[in-house]
Amino acid sequence: MTHQEPARDLLAALCCLQGLATLAIDCNRTHTTNPEWPGHARFHLVWQVATIVGLTLLAVILILASGPFQEQRFYLAAILAGIPMLSFFAAFIARGMYKGTLSDPHGMQPLKITVRGSTLRIDLNLVAETCGLLALAVIVALYRR
Repeated sequence: MTHQEPARDLLAALCCLQGLATLAIDCNRTHTTNPEWPGHARFHLVWQVATIVGLTLLAVILILASGPFQEQRFYLAAILAGIPMLSFFAAFIARGMYKGTLSDPHGMQPLKITVRGSTLRIDLNLVAETCGLLALAVIVALYRR
């Protein structure tokens, strides 16, 4: 077994986790069926979720299918996996322009940690996307090794 085989398996697993987590986190009462959200916002969220799940399926097929261009398909799948994560950071950076927030009062709240009398609020979306990008970088580095 080469180092590329486990990297392919890890990338497929990361893609599946990304797609399943998106479904689990966004398709529930705090988001897509939240009656307090405008219908148009829910429409855009379902669109976003469907896009991420579609990218996930395409990436997994590219990774696991046998045939030619395996290396190119790996890198294309890695790019497809990275797009939603990088898009999260684009939305994070631009949130002041559209008055966006990282959490909803009825959704998953930031983790509160008290250190030396100061309370730190750590957004779990930010942690998850950062970990996802780091994992993606490690997987690509493993593949290239």
